[in-house]
Amino acid sequence: MDNPNNINSSDTLSLEFVSEHALSIPSFKMLDASGKMYKGAMKSTMDKKTALRIYATMRFVRVLDERMLAAQRQGRISFYMQCLGEEAAVTASAAALEDKDMIFAQYREQAALAYRGFSLENFMNQNFSNEKDLGKGRQMPIHYGSKELNYMTISSPLGTQIPQATGYAYGQKLDGEGACSICYFGEGAASEGDFHAGLNMAAVHKAPVLFFARNNGYAISTPASEQFKGDGIACRGVGYGMKAIRVDGVDALAVYEAVKMARDYAVTNNEPVLIESIAYRLAAHSSSDDPSGYRSKDEEENFRENCPIARFKSYLLKQGWLDEAQDEKAKDEIRQQVLDALKTSEKIEVPALEELVTDVYEQVPPHLQRQYEQLKQHIIKYPEAYPATAARIVSNTQEAK
Repeated sequence: MDNPNNINSSDTLSLEFVSEHALSIPSFKMLDASGKMYKGAMKSTMDKKTALRIYATMRFVRVLDERMLAAQRQGRISFYMQCLGEEAAVTASAAALEDKDMIFAQYREQAALAYRGFSLENFMNQNFSNEKDLGKGRQMPIHYGSKELNYMTISSPLGTQIPQATGYAYGQKLDGEGACSICYFGEGAASEGDFHAGLNMAAVHKAPVLFFARNNGYAISTPASEQFKGDGIACRGVGYGMKAIRVDGVDALAVYEAVKMARDYAVTNNEPVLIESIAYRLAAHSSSDDPSGYRSKDEEENFRENCPIARFKSYLLKQGWLDEAQDEKAKDEIRQQVLDALKTSEKIEVPALEELVTDVYEQVPPHLQRQYEQLKQHIIKYPEAYPATAARIVSNTQEAK
């Protein structure tokens, strides 16, 4: 039938606002809180080997986080941030990638790095900023990086990794090797200008990047309800013209399938995808934060019962893929390994002072050389304030002679 008004299907003759509730994105789930598959849920493509590797990684990171936060409280390291409550979101998403894919992390993604094979010793050396640290002691604790494992070194400023990931993914598109990048950030970082610039650039230039928004309820002390209006973060991807998914971040199976589908779409079509993970941040924002000032113990306990590791463990037991006695033994072994590695790494010397200015430039520029010499003389003058560094300078000077 002819249209008498000659109007397109995308047009309307009705004058009305588009409601903020016109788009409500559902949260994809597969496992209930007891680790049982929902009736009618899609069939999982995760095999036993991958499932056990994901579980072992989550279990390891939980122990690492507990031990390192205790070390910070003891004054053995200066700072720490936990992944508590978000282990499934981070680990299962990393498992859905290929090793050639680049990871741009914020600062709760140690599980993604552990899944890729970052050693316990490397974790410890970075946190203690000793001479074996891959970053040569130039970063705060938990600011990891690994060129070998395609894990971009973390920066503290919120959101800077978002446009960086877009640019890197655009380069991957030009390379034509079927790789993509994943960029993790919190819902607080989604309020930064870099978020909007990065998403717009990715959509316009069709970069194969997965934007993984960890909506964990709080941007430091600000609850999500005070950060933004509207339907969370996923709907913003639709606004920028890209595919979007919202997933239950406590459900390892759901996260794995969501990211796997998103990756396939991104590399096949050379387009970005925005994934929003919903998982409560059980820990404080960082070791410098006291969450009791902005949320109640009752609120925390309500979410503490919804543990991602316990849920996935229940699923594995139901599958017959995990032996509970062996699991408890493995946890004890991991605790001991972490403690032993901590004791070893904290005894390793700090990097030599000259590491501050070497291998940044081919030749150290004169102004940095002058600053280095001034710093060296200051440390020699006040050795009691810098005992380890002063002793190292004296030793190196004697060896040079």
